[in-house]
Amino acid sequence: MATQDITVVTTEDLAHESASGMPQLNVETFPNQIFWLLIALVAIYYILSRIALPRIAAVLAERQGTITNDLAAAEELKLKATEAEKAYDKALADARAEAQRIAAEAKAEIQGDLDKAIADADAEIAERSAESEKRIAEIREGAMQSVEIVAKDTAEAIVAALGGAADAATVNAAVDARLKRGAA
Repeated sequence: MATQDITVVTTEDLAHESASGMPQLNVETFPNQIFWLLIALVAIYYILSRIALPRIAAVLAERQGTITNDLAAAEELKLKATEAEKAYDKALADARAEAQRIAAEAKAEIQGDLDKAIADADAEIAERSAESEKRIAEIREGAMQSVEIVAKDTAEAIVAALGGAADAATVNAAVDARLKRGAA
C-alpha cells in the first residue's frame, strides 16, 4: 500500500505541476527569482566596473593616444612637405633664372663675336675696295696715257698722210684739248 500512495502522490504532483504552467511564471517563486536577479545584476556590475570597464577604458585611451600621435606626425610631415615644395619651387625658379642669364650671356657673346666678324669683314671689304679703286684708277690713268700717246701718234700720222706738216707741239695741244672736252 505504501507504494501505491507514492505513485498516487507522484501522479497528483504531476497533475498540479501541469496545471500551474512554466515555473518561471509561477507567482509563488517571484520573490526568489527577484532576489537572484538582483544578486546577478550586482555581480555583473561589480565584474564590469572592476575588471572589464577599466581594461576597455585603457584600450580606448591607448587608441586615442595613438591616433593623436599619428595626427601630429601627419601634420608635421605635411608641414615638411609644404616646406620641401617651397624649396623645390624656389630652386626651380633659381635654375630658370640662371638658365636665362646663361642664355643671355651666350647670346651677347655670340652677338659680340658676330659684330666683330662683321666689322672685320667690312674692314676687309673696304680695304679691298680701296685697293681695287686704286688699281682701277692706275689702270685708267695708264689707259688714258696710252690713249693720249696713240691719239698723238695717230694725229701726226693723219696730218702727214694728208700732206700737211704739223709740228709736235700743235698736235699735242689739239689732242689735249680734244681729250679734255671728251672727259668733261
